[in-house]
Formats: sequence, structure tokens, C-alpha cells
Amino acid sequence: MAREKATITLDRDKAAAARALLGLSSTSEVIDLALDQLIRAERIRADIAAYQRVPPTQDEVALATFGDAGGLADDTDWDALYADDLP
Repeated sequence: MAREKATITLDRDKAAAARALLGLSSTSEVIDLALDQLIRAERIRADIAAYQRVPPTQDEVALATFGDAGGLADDTDWDALYADDLP
């Protein structure tokens, strides 16, 4: 991946906070990571928007109803069962 120097204007306090939160030593690393996350999030958002524009086919609807989903509707109180594991 080609890298080049760029001049940007940013809030130094935000950059320092991000470096501290991420445990990174340079603002360049923080910005690189932030751009990666932004690109990933926007691609996912675009994919979701595309799926919402195109309704599922009859085959896709049939596939979603295939099998027994009864196990998903049990009466287990998962919060109570794992209460000791919650922060």
C-alpha cells in the first residue's frame, strides 16, 4: 500500500484521546485505523441499502422458512442463566 505525507487540520485533543484509547503511538496510525473502519462501515451501510432496495426472491423466502425454528422460541431466561457472567 502506497503511503504519502498529507497535511491535515485536526483537533489535537481528539487525536491524543484516540491514541490513548487505542494504545497507538502515532496520530498517523490512529487516522489509518479510523479510515479503515469508516470505509468498512460505509461499505456495509451501502450493502444493507442495496439489500433493502431489492426484495428477496421467492426462493430466498422459502430458504428462510426451511427447517425447525421452534428452538428459537423457548422459554429460557438467558439473562438469569448467565447473570454471573455479565459485567
